[in-house]
Amino acid sequence: MRIADVDVMDLKKKYSTPLYIYDVNHLKKNMDGYLSYFKSPNFDTEVLYASKAFSIKEVLRIVKEKGMSLDCVSLGELYTAKCVDFDFKKIYFHGNNKSYEELEYAIGNNVGVIVVDNYMELETIEEIANNKKKNVNVIVRINSGVSAHTHKFIVTSHIDSKFGVLYKSDEYNKIIDLCNKSEFINFKGFHSHIGSQIFDLEAFRAALVKLISYAKDFSEPLILNIGGGFGVRYTSEDSPIPFDVVSQTLINTANEELTKSGLKIKKLCIEPGRSIVAECGYTIYEIGYIKKTPNKEYYFINGGMTDNIRPALYQAKYDADIVGKENDVKNHLVTVAGKCCESGDLIIEGINLPEAKKGDVLITYTTGAYGYSMSNNYNKALTPAVVFVEDGKDKLVVKRQTLDELLEREI
Repeated sequence: MRIADVDVMDLKKKYSTPLYIYDVNHLKKNMDGYLSYFKSPNFDTEVLYASKAFSIKEVLRIVKEKGMSLDCVSLGELYTAKCVDFDFKKIYFHGNNKSYEELEYAIGNNVGVIVVDNYMELETIEEIANNKKKNVNVIVRINSGVSAHTHKFIVTSHIDSKFGVLYKSDEYNKIIDLCNKSEFINFKGFHSHIGSQIFDLEAFRAALVKLISYAKDFSEPLILNIGGGFGVRYTSEDSPIPFDVVSQTLINTANEELTKSGLKIKKLCIEPGRSIVAECGYTIYEIGYIKKTPNKEYYFINGGMTDNIRPALYQAKYDADIVGKENDVKNHLVTVAGKCCESGDLIIEGINLPEAKKGDVLITYTTGAYGYSMSNNYNKALTPAVVFVEDGKDKLVVKRQTLDELLEREI
């Protein structure tokens, strides 16, 4: 098995396992796809990389190289951007509970836009802006009420969501009123994000139509940010919509709705993260012990919920192969289980694979989003290395954590 013309077993020998592997050609192709298709002659467009999906310096260098903008949700993500000299004017800062320190850092570094989640946050933003005598551009996160078929933990736009405010609610009215009165806050538009891993284009269309309708209340053309959440292929059950179709559907919907309503907007934004990095990523493990119970057969791997917590969090599904046995008969129905002290530490429950032996290498697909970024040290597990592969060459971009590094903050 080869990824970007690099032998997977060579990577295993060189970097050990577990190991995150990224196909850089695939990554750049996805970025170029959104940048090429998400365009309109009638308004400006902006493609933001949602860094929460996978935020390391090397990825942000590529984002910067491609001329994309950035979606950040924490001080750590802002600092990572700062460390690669990312233009803060091209950053949108998100979050439902941004701390004073985070907001002060963002405003002090001239962040482009802050996505306001609630009224109390806006009061804090105004306080900092007044103290620093700095203008701050804000857009308001709106709960459109549009729902899409997705897991309840990744739906983000229902009326009782922890994110955003309802249009014309008391909190919304207070936010708009404070924006109008403030000397330093510049209201620029609205943001919406309806969820993640969505395959229903009609849900995005409905949310965008609602967002555009809110523009009628304002004389100046607004920035509208429709968020992300575009689905990817984890298993054969998934049918992702190509980025050209997603992009053109949103552009055409905006054009149709603006023509129908006679409204204008300044800019339309999207925030793909998972759909850029997920399918570019792979994780390899070494198979250890194999165990049979009365009703199950287990393949134990030397990783688990410490490097991929998604199956434990919300029953995410993955596909896998045994490297070198991809074409063998897959006649063993097995559960791929991690080594953590949790019964829920199952990477894949119920997959047909060939007969394995101790020392075989298992590869899981589509692990590029929310694998490394959600990795943890439960059971004092070490965080795996990250390797980028491109045109037959490999490049270490994140070192494997050492035992000394595991304890370096302990006193």
